[in-house]
Amino acid sequence: MPRPLGDLEDAVMTRVWQWNRPVTVREVLEDLQQERSIAYTTVMTVMDNLHQKGWVRREAEGRAYRYTAVSTRAAYSAALMNEAWSTSDNPAAALVAFFGMMSPEQREALRAAVQLVQGDAPPPAAPPAAESRGAESRAADTDERPAEPGR
Repeated sequence: MPRPLGDLEDAVMTRVWQWNRPVTVREVLEDLQQERSIAYTTVMTVMDNLHQKGWVRREAEGRAYRYTAVSTRAAYSAALMNEAWSTSDNPAAALVAFFGMMSPEQREALRAAVQLVQGDAPPPAAPPAAESRGAESRAADTDERPAEPGR
């Protein structure tokens, strides 16, 4: 079971998942700087930590790394939900309470997912272009290596 991502880890991984392509630390940094003041070395450290934790893989490209997500946000979310549900002393009651918190749209998505898993429904249609850039199917991120001393 994955440990929940911290706030900054989640902000970085959101970009990795959304962009769905290998990216550099510089690209993530520039996007994050639209929302907050953050240092290059902070983003580089977070991306290295995500690599060490197995969330992303990286490949060297010149003096930079390009990072790619190991799994999707959907898989991450599913693992978190499964962990929370499996730790309940009353899983059925936990599910009932969870379903009670869902919006009508979420309950409909749940019905469709159950039908899909049971083989009662055709797979859902591909999402529109705007949605296909969402966090569900993203898999890419890159980190740059620090410059060598004296450069």
